[in-house]
Amino acid sequence: MSLNGKIMIGAVMAIQMDKTYPIITYKERPGPAICKTIKLDNYQRAQALHFAVEEITPIFLPNITLGFKIFDSCLVLQRSMSGILHFLSGHEQPVPNYQCNQGTQLAAVVGDSISTYSIALAHILGLYRYPQISHFATSSLLSNRIQFPSFFRTVPSDAFQCRGLAQLVLYFGWTWIGLVALDDDYGIQAVQMVARDILQAGACVAFTESIISSRQDRNAPHIAQVIKSSTATAVVIFSTDQDLNYVLGEMLRQNVTGKVLIASEAWATSPFLSVNKYSRLLLGTVGFALHSENMPGFRDFLNNINPSMVVGNQYIKMFWEQVFGCKFLDQTSTKNLTNSTTKKECTGQESLERIQNNFNDVSSLRVTYNVYLAVHVIAKALSDLGKCKKGDGPFSNGTCADIENFRPWQLLYYMKKLHLNTSDGRQLFFNENGDPPAMYDIVNWQLSPEGKLQQVKVGSYDTSVTSGNFFSINTSHVKWDTRDKGVPSSVCSPSCPPGFRKAARKGQPSCCFQCIPCSQGEIANHTDSLQCTKCPWDMWPNPTQGHCVPKTQEFLSQEDPLGVTLMATGISSSLIPVAILGLYIYYRTTPIVRANNYSLSCLLLVSLSLCFLCSLVFIGYPQYEICLLRQVTFGIVFALCVSCILAKTIMVVIAFKATKPDSQLRHWTSPRVSYRIVTSCIFIQAFLCIMWLAFSPPFLEVKSESNSGVLIIQCNEGSPLAFWAMLGYLGLLASISFIVAFLARRLPDSFNEAKFITFSMLAFLSVWVSYIPASLSSRGKYMVAMEIFAIQSSTWGLVICMFLTKCFIIVFRPDMNSREKLMAKQKNLSN
Repeated sequence: MSLNGKIMIGAVMAIQMDKTYPIITYKERPGPAICKTIKLDNYQRAQALHFAVEEITPIFLPNITLGFKIFDSCLVLQRSMSGILHFLSGHEQPVPNYQCNQGTQLAAVVGDSISTYSIALAHILGLYRYPQISHFATSSLLSNRIQFPSFFRTVPSDAFQCRGLAQLVLYFGWTWIGLVALDDDYGIQAVQMVARDILQAGACVAFTESIISSRQDRNAPHIAQVIKSSTATAVVIFSTDQDLNYVLGEMLRQNVTGKVLIASEAWATSPFLSVNKYSRLLLGTVGFALHSENMPGFRDFLNNINPSMVVGNQYIKMFWEQVFGCKFLDQTSTKNLTNSTTKKECTGQESLERIQNNFNDVSSLRVTYNVYLAVHVIAKALSDLGKCKKGDGPFSNGTCADIENFRPWQLLYYMKKLHLNTSDGRQLFFNENGDPPAMYDIVNWQLSPEGKLQQVKVGSYDTSVTSGNFFSINTSHVKWDTRDKGVPSSVCSPSCPPGFRKAARKGQPSCCFQCIPCSQGEIANHTDSLQCTKCPWDMWPNPTQGHCVPKTQEFLSQEDPLGVTLMATGISSSLIPVAILGLYIYYRTTPIVRANNYSLSCLLLVSLSLCFLCSLVFIGYPQYEICLLRQVTFGIVFALCVSCILAKTIMVVIAFKATKPDSQLRHWTSPRVSYRIVTSCIFIQAFLCIMWLAFSPPFLEVKSESNSGVLIIQCNEGSPLAFWAMLGYLGLLASISFIVAFLARRLPDSFNEAKFITFSMLAFLSVWVSYIPASLSSRGKYMVAMEIFAIQSSTWGLVICMFLTKCFIIVFRPDMNSREKLMAKQKNLSN
């Protein structure tokens, strides 16, 4: 298919698809492959080259006739190689290193569409530095400028596509991916790159299978079985549509369902696969497609093709017969036509506008547009070469190339420097590897309203975006073939929710793991955490161990039921000694009150009321000032209370001894003695407390338990020795009082309180001795509550043992509160 011109553009592309090979007998030279059926979209690409040449010649090369010659490779490498040698030699039988083109000059070659074929052509064309522009060869191997110095392409390299496909599968959360690729340079390189990008992003490859093009069944039964048995739902496929057809057919036979196919640009928009029988497999497919553009006037150009045209007349007739189902016959064949019932005669007047097929469908021009663009690139480079001014040229001594007689390497220079504005406002240029900026459409296979498979654009991948955000997709436009219409899942193991960490399974990829709950006190605040982290000292995991929450502050609060109970008990209990004090004051002249040291009894009752009230200091938030004073207050108040009892005990003994004749103890019966005892005892306790506060005072402490969600707010006593010394001093006073009272319990005195003091001290010591192990085994607010309970219970023991009997006599047995009764009792005791 050719059009003569001064400057020629060569093209190698597959127009026909079906081919047969002659039988090799080894008795004669093997003949070429025989091509049969024109593939309509391939023929459209050939006509796009014709359309582009006629469109751009007046614009870029008004004084030059630009022609072209297209060689049909029929997807046979030998034919592609034969075509290239034909372009280079200009001879019917290719002769290497010999050129016999007369009056024409080869500018560049467009093709091939298959990467493996383009590599073979590039090795030859690179030797002569002829520019080669491929419209569909995407293998990243062709970016090697050392091996392929004159190769360019209008389609992006697979290096960009693989990076984008890796982002696509990860965008949808697919981490367990199957890979299927054709066993040629295109498939092998692509699958290696996409696997690398997937692994670098943290996903895993479930399997890798090859479509073996040398086998008649393309290894389809094995591939379909692997896809069916794998737990991977997402499968990335690098293949041509013709080769993938075998795999899809086998998947239908084996009833493979529930898989999402991710398409490479080679078949992402294939009309060949967009048939109803594959809808069950291909619905929901997503993939990268070459960016589509419009070619104004191209549809009219296609529809105006007719058999009377000279350019490519042979192909037009083959195309015409295939499309309209007719046959061109000469006069000698007319008789045969009358006997034939299979085909009618082609008139050449049939209208292409009345039919709609892949040939005249220009709604989504992708590969075809790249052919059109390749011709524009060549024409623009020729135009730039022709505009060179002598003396300002890029070659030695400022020389320019002659547009009518240039060398291939001279045009190659302008190809490398080229900048071409496309119809959509983008700028096309080639980087140092001969690759253009990558731009893909992300398509989704959906059913049209008519029930046919169609590819809908749902996003894009554009490396020319200045913001750096190359990848964009509108997920609301994506339709999945799932029951809930949601994004299908493709993972080896379900994601670990917050509160769990991933643990690898031995001998399996990193995407296959088990979820282990975090240990106590640790969290994992996002899905698929690799490890758990400890919460800060003042925080604790929430119930799901997904995040840390502030620990519960534990102290004996006024709002706490236990705190409220103890506070109410303390306040109400403090009124009892006050009431007894009022009773004592009211009956201060009665014998039973006067006989038991009235002044010490009143002081004791006041101290007992203060003992109840000092327990309130332990309730509430333990502020710094409270921590300093609460134990000191407790120690001094109880020292006052116990010292009063000790003074009463000693005074009982002295009073009895002083009744004997010539006793030396008479002057010790003065009330001042009891006051001095009380003052001395309090002074010693106060001295201990002052030393405590001076050298190691109590302080506020926030204590965090390692295995608890509680933050204990408490008062640290500072010096445990000082605390136990203070408490031990109280025990010493109580023990002395107990011993003295116990020894004096049988003294025959009507005024003897020794029995009451004995029982009161016994109760006091029992409470505080029990407190010691209880306090050591408790913590937090319960330890504070334990001390409050000890304070209140020991105080109640003193109140009951010291004053219950006396109050009963005063209130309910006033007859016993008389001097006669007391004297009679004393007389009975003496007898």
